[in-house]
Amino acid sequence: MNAETPIPFPLADRGAEQVSFDRKELGQILRVYGRMVAAGEWRDYAIAALHDLAVFSVFRRTAEHPLYRIEKRPRLRARQGLYAVIGMDGRILRRGQDLDQVLKVLERRLIGPVD
Repeated sequence: MNAETPIPFPLADRGAEQVSFDRKELGQILRVYGRMVAAGEWRDYAIAALHDLAVFSVFRRTAEHPLYRIEKRPRLRARQGLYAVIGMDGRILRRGQDLDQVLKVLERRLIGPVD
C-alpha cells in the first residue's frame, strides 16, 4: 500500500460569502409583512440566503408559489438597484437602491376600494 497525500477540495467557493438581509432591512420588510398579515392578504413567508442573492418570499397559503419575492442582489447595486420586488409571474414590479421606496409597490396593493 502506498500512502498518498489527500487531494484537497478547491477553495474557489470559500471567498464568496452568503448574501443576507441585515437587521434594518428585515425590520423594513417585516413592517410591511405585518400590515399585510393584519389585512388578511398574506399568511406565510420564507427567507433564503444564497451566494449571489437573498430572497424574502411571501405566500398567501403555505403550499403555494410565492405571491411576491423581495430580492437583494449586491451585484446589481451600481446598475439597476440593489433591491427588487418580483411578482408571482416573474415580472419585476419595482427595483431600486432604497428598500423603503421599493416596498411601496406592495403597500399600494393594500390600499383598495372598500366594499
